[in-house]
This record gives sequence, structure tokens and C-alpha cells, in this order.
Amino acid sequence: MAQSLIEHEKIATTVQKAKEVKPFVEKLITLAKKGKLQHRRQAISLLGNRNIVAMEDGEPVKKGTVVGKLFSELGPRYLDRPGGYTRIVRLSLRRLGDNGELVLLQLLGADEPLKKERRRTSKKRARGKAKAAAAPAPAAAETPEEPQAQAPEAPEAATREPGKES
Repeated sequence: MAQSLIEHEKIATTVQKAKEVKPFVEKLITLAKKGKLQHRRQAISLLGNRNIVAMEDGEPVKKGTVVGKLFSELGPRYLDRPGGYTRIVRLSLRRLGDNGELVLLQLLGADEPLKKERRRTSKKRARGKAKAAAAPAPAAAETPEEPQAQAPEAPEAATREPGKES
């Protein structure tokens, strides 16, 4: 199944099979990103080296091997990506026979953006922020009183004579 995913870059399968294959394929792509001979040999031992065959004019034509595609196309495609090379998309179809839920397991394209990390605030932080938001409201009520307290001092300073010091 991993060979088919690498060859076709998307396959329709059941949810359980997709969840089993996904980490295996992601480890293979990580090996392909490293790109050395030892990593190629590890990928061959894990995956096998099946030929990719296409039909042209009614005759089978060898296009390469699965490991060759993995190291020549997929490895360089994901060099900048730290992980998450595959995606599982649920389909509305059901499998004939056992009515299993079908999904589309696909490799992401080179133009797919990375997911932005969302910051999740914990309940304690949310409560603390709510208390902090509630606290400035009474403080805002106190701030008008302070300028009034300073206002009487200002006229006293104005009534003093410049030549006399207290």
C-alpha cells in the first residue's frame, strides 16, 4: 500500500489502513530527505524496489522504481517541511461489502502551506485574563478622582507669589 501511495501520490482506502500506512510513509519520506546511500538501502529493505510501469500505445513501459521516485522527486519536494507529508481526507462513500468508511490518503503538494500553530489558552489563563479585564474597570473609576485631587493643588501653586518660597 505504501508503494502504491508513493507511485500514485493518492489512494482510496479505509480509515484503519490509512492510519496504519501514514506513519510508515512519513518515515520513508524522512529517509528520502536525507538522501544518502545508506538511507536508500534502508528504504529498499523496508519497502522493496518495485518498478513503476505505465501503459503507452498498449505496451507496458518502465518509468522507474518506487524508491527512485521517493529519492528523486518526493525527498527534494519536502526538504523545507519538518513533517506532515500526508493527509487523510474522509470521503462520503462507503466500501461495498463491509460498508467500511473510505478515505483518500494523499501526499501533500509542494505548494501546500504549513499549518499555523494555534495558541490555546488554558482555563486558568482564561480566568486570569477575565479577572484582569474586570480589575481595570474599577481602576478606571478611580482615575477620574485623582485628577480632581490634583486640580486643587494647581490653583494653590498659581496663587503663590514667585518671589516667596515656603
